[in-house]
Amino acid sequence: MKLFLCLLPILVSCLGAVVENCANSQSERCRKINEEAMMHPKVQPRYPFLTRTSGNSFEKTTEYWTNLGHQHVLDKVNRYFNTKRAKNIVFFIGDGMSIPTLFAARMALGGEEQQLSFEKFPYSGLAKTYCVDAQVADSACTGTAYSSGVKTNLFTLGINGQVVRGDCNSGLDPSIHTESLAKWALDSGKSAGIVTTTTVTHASPASNYAHVADRMWEDDTVVRQSGCDPNVVTDIARQLIHGPVGSRFSVIMGGGRGHLRDSSIPDEEGGFGFRNDSRDLISEWLNDGQPNKRYVWNRNDLLTLPYNTERVLGLFESSHMQFYLESQAKQTQDTEPTLEEMTRSAIKVLKKNENGFFLFVEGGKIDHGHHYTMARAAIGETIELHKAVQAAREMLSEYDSLIVVSSDHSHTMSISGYPTRGNDIFGKVDTGIINDDFLAKDGMPYMTLSYANGPSASTQYSSTSRVNPATSDYSQWNSFFPFYVPSDAETHAGDDVGVFASGPYAHLFTGTMEQSHLPHLMAYAAAIGNGPKCPV
Repeated sequence: MKLFLCLLPILVSCLGAVVENCANSQSERCRKINEEAMMHPKVQPRYPFLTRTSGNSFEKTTEYWTNLGHQHVLDKVNRYFNTKRAKNIVFFIGDGMSIPTLFAARMALGGEEQQLSFEKFPYSGLAKTYCVDAQVADSACTGTAYSSGVKTNLFTLGINGQVVRGDCNSGLDPSIHTESLAKWALDSGKSAGIVTTTTVTHASPASNYAHVADRMWEDDTVVRQSGCDPNVVTDIARQLIHGPVGSRFSVIMGGGRGHLRDSSIPDEEGGFGFRNDSRDLISEWLNDGQPNKRYVWNRNDLLTLPYNTERVLGLFESSHMQFYLESQAKQTQDTEPTLEEMTRSAIKVLKKNENGFFLFVEGGKIDHGHHYTMARAAIGETIELHKAVQAAREMLSEYDSLIVVSSDHSHTMSISGYPTRGNDIFGKVDTGIINDDFLAKDGMPYMTLSYANGPSASTQYSSTSRVNPATSDYSQWNSFFPFYVPSDAETHAGDDVGVFASGPYAHLFTGTMEQSHLPHLMAYAAAIGNGPKCPV
């Protein structure tokens, strides 16, 4: 055994060398507006006995953990630095995907020792998420940071910190607009696209193409309600379809049909659009004279796109897409594609460009699940992101395609108590290995997952005493989990978020960095933009 351990570094080295007014009739739209306002790998050689399941007796030995540590050292030492110029970039954002969210997702996958697909990436770091004017960020200021490399103020999008939220005029000055990584890619001859489970006009995807003083200006109706003139202030949907960046996208997928259509135009699944300017931006996109383009609004149409499709607009809901677990529970999974399916379809379209592409993919409803304190829904969305990242890594060579995974901000969900190894992450803290000193002093059980704050209307809030978890059902996808401080909705948190990278120049994405550094690093790897560029 000792001889084997001595020879192993040599063997590994040899192997490594081979490498309107919301009181009126538009109730569904108004509900969405109010909700928004509230919350707004390389294969390494392994020791043969390291594959295990939870509870394996190997974990109780010194040898198991020592050998695991030795293997980790060898993996690090023999890691290959890929300095080839990145032809393609896929940038994944898990909206609201905090570090505790990652842990809970591992548990949902099967245990504490599990890894999400992107946690297997060879390089990782942390990003600081504060805004110019706020300790705790929203998805607009963070989107501007990770898309354009410039930090800005809360709720503002694609503009620098000189603009105050909601200022109708100052946001119009082109000199304070920021340029996105998507624009840099397009200007270099690459294709670009966005994929999200929220509306395509939501803050995160919009950070790739829009410039507004308020992230809520998704259509002309909201612009008008805010006191601005929609003929002067161009709403986000119009910037997507007709703007200098959005109009060049080869792929647009997500929810948000309503923001692109007038209130007189019926929706494919019932209801009407949200606009009040008589425009149908979907038709305008379809009829702009460019060939081989398709508009799709359901899963089947997306999965059967003709091979010659060069541009696709996929809008699968009038507003945000459903939670994945919601679609399973309601048996509506055939009407909406999964995030993995959208990612695969997007890459198939974008790969037609020999110069490469930039693709932004957002698991946007992780954030929504947390805002409602629906921990199961949030974790389900995290696992869907994990599947999408795995699909992208399988479809694209690590040799010439950089994949970066991160989050825009954290949430207040925490993991507490001293539950036994393998205890249900969505269950109550058991008392198998703790003494009475760590039991709740009010005599009631408590959940492993809980939030610092949450919606006061929730069944999990009582103004007089803590809600007894023994009297609540936490087994459903939309179960509300406990929280401490009542508010309109659960809020974001200010923690650093993870950064994971695989592919060309992935080794640059390590340490603790400003969130605004991310697009500059990606631009360097692909030699695009106006900053430093990697050598040929």
